[in-house]
Amino acid sequence: MSTRRPTRRPVPAGVRAHWFILLAVLCSIAAALLVQGYMHHLAGISDDSAPAAGPASTVPKSVSGGGPVVDSRGGAVRAVRPPERTLALTFDDGPDPVWTPRILDVLRKHHVHATFFLVGSAAIDNPELVKRIVAEGHEIGVHTLTHADLGNAPQWRRQLEVQGAQKVITGITGQAASLLRPPYSSGNDAINDGTWAAMQDLADDGYLSVFSTLDSKDWQRPGVAAIEQRLASPGRDGQVVLMHDGGGDREETVAALDSTLSRWADQGYKVTTVGAAVGIGSMRPASAPEQLSGTAFVWGIRLSDFVVTAISWALIVAGVVTLARAVLVVGFAARHSRMARRLRASGRGRRRVDVAVRPEVTEPVTVIVPAYNEAAGIEAAVRSIAASTHPLEIIVVDDGSTDGTADLVEALALPRVTVIRKANGGKPSALNAGLEAATHGLVVMVDGDTVFEPGTVHALIQPFADPAVGAVSGNTKVVNRGGVLGAWQHIEYVVGFNLDRRLFDLAECMPTVPGAIGAFRREALLGVGGVSEDTLAEDTDLTMSLCRDGWRVVYQDDARAWTEAPATLGALWRQRYRWCYGTLQAMWKHRRAIVQGGAAGKLGRRGLGYLLVLQVLLPLFAPVVDVFALYGLFFLDPVRIAALWLGFLLVQFLMAAYAFRLDKEPLRPLWALPLQQFVYRQLMYVVVIHSLVTAVAGLHLRWHRMERYGSLRVPPAAHRES
Repeated sequence: MSTRRPTRRPVPAGVRAHWFILLAVLCSIAAALLVQGYMHHLAGISDDSAPAAGPASTVPKSVSGGGPVVDSRGGAVRAVRPPERTLALTFDDGPDPVWTPRILDVLRKHHVHATFFLVGSAAIDNPELVKRIVAEGHEIGVHTLTHADLGNAPQWRRQLEVQGAQKVITGITGQAASLLRPPYSSGNDAINDGTWAAMQDLADDGYLSVFSTLDSKDWQRPGVAAIEQRLASPGRDGQVVLMHDGGGDREETVAALDSTLSRWADQGYKVTTVGAAVGIGSMRPASAPEQLSGTAFVWGIRLSDFVVTAISWALIVAGVVTLARAVLVVGFAARHSRMARRLRASGRGRRRVDVAVRPEVTEPVTVIVPAYNEAAGIEAAVRSIAASTHPLEIIVVDDGSTDGTADLVEALALPRVTVIRKANGGKPSALNAGLEAATHGLVVMVDGDTVFEPGTVHALIQPFADPAVGAVSGNTKVVNRGGVLGAWQHIEYVVGFNLDRRLFDLAECMPTVPGAIGAFRREALLGVGGVSEDTLAEDTDLTMSLCRDGWRVVYQDDARAWTEAPATLGALWRQRYRWCYGTLQAMWKHRRAIVQGGAAGKLGRRGLGYLLVLQVLLPLFAPVVDVFALYGLFFLDPVRIAALWLGFLLVQFLMAAYAFRLDKEPLRPLWALPLQQFVYRQLMYVVVIHSLVTAVAGLHLRWHRMERYGSLRVPPAAHRES
């Protein structure tokens, strides 16, 4: 591979900063997911059955046997109950968009006020109902943020649950509440040591705990008559009545409440709020800092809800796109393979769907090999090309090598091999020098780290039987496929060349003829001005230029070339970074193809669209997918998340297996596919992100020369019959 000599220069601060931006974005998304998971999945509103009773050795008798309103602020313990024939009516677990409005209507009908102990997560979802409760003169109390059991929660969670719910109330209403009802509580005699410890902690923050003395048990949904029966005879003592406006179907509650309030009025009971019943003011205007903090808390949770909702929809879209791509590429690959088999069986050249079979192409070919410091593999590359069964000339363009590359080629003393020495100018200039010296109308370009099979050149040029074809992509294979990294790249190459490239061929939108193996009409190359130096992906840029100039670019699956792949993650990163950056440059350079007609329009709307969605946008979204998967394992059903991941992996495996079958490759390397999803895929999307930021920043990336390992050879399996 010809390259400019790499030069070291400091990385601009803007490029380094984008990693911090990416990290900040991922941390923000993770935070949103954590908030969403905590608010909606770690706990949740369920029935109000009391948890299993625990020891109560630390609970004072004045509390366990006292009134339902417990005040332990300042260390002194007072437990009071409403006066005789006074009923403090309370509702838990709301607000609910269906049942709370109906309960409010019943209360307004009977001119009764009540205390609503709100769950913070439900209040955020229904802020207008919270405002209506306050506007109609009702009292609000805290029922925690997510309906968590405070008696079994650590201190940090108690504070989060209660203070979080308080911030929600403050942010929505502008008022602060001092009444607290622990979820899953009943009467004072059920208070255990854990609940008492929580009550004492929260008393220091100014909260009074409210329990019940008359439980309607409407959460059991026993029927309207049963609820009415439980509330029918409150007795002379003052009571704190427990009902529910949220947490489930409350149709029975609404019906029973209406009839019960009429009965209590007839019996002469006073029905009011907890604060009014015991003679305290339980709500106060919040201070400006409290309102600001509460508003920020509410909007922060709403923002997290929005982010998670957006991610969920994006995941659905990404899943649909992924499945659609799988069906599309497999379907097109199957059709392409059938066409190729029929053509090879006929012993003739390639034909388009609408063109008759044409004669075999036998004219001689010029093979151009650009080389810069390719001493490790140039001998194997040139020998393999010289052994071709097709008549050809070989032009090796030494692009200012310092390792004796040209000397090694000349020492081979092979016929039909010419060496051109020139000053280092980069791969495009080397290719153009070879193109100028070429004596034949068909030109094959091959990297200096690539070897051919004897029949590769002949197979590669057969599509030129169609005069509309201007360039042909061959099938690049990985030589050094041992180890995990080699297996990953082997899988990637086989899938890319045997699925995506077949799709591009039939859709007439081939975006790249790879530098490792490509054939061109010399007149087509000269017509677009030769190989451009505008981008780092000169092969992609050249292919797109040919498409926009009206030429067909096709894929020949049985024209195989064997190349060295990077053997370290660092080398792989540098290679893929350059490829991706150069592809982005080429896409931007040829963006106007989207609005053009003919072959250019097919490239623009099909090829560039495919690259944009599947090689830019989806990789950009991939980190979010991984973060969401972790979120699902912790907060959703881990079995379902694992099943979805396994389903995705199965689709990938089936696609890869089909690609391997098309290429007549053994399936053994597919053992590395699951690991590829955990490491290799992440590396690739980081490459895309880094390349995109570099491109947007307008920075010029220099060539990174890949290290050579001297492993070039034509594997014995390569000589199999196609």
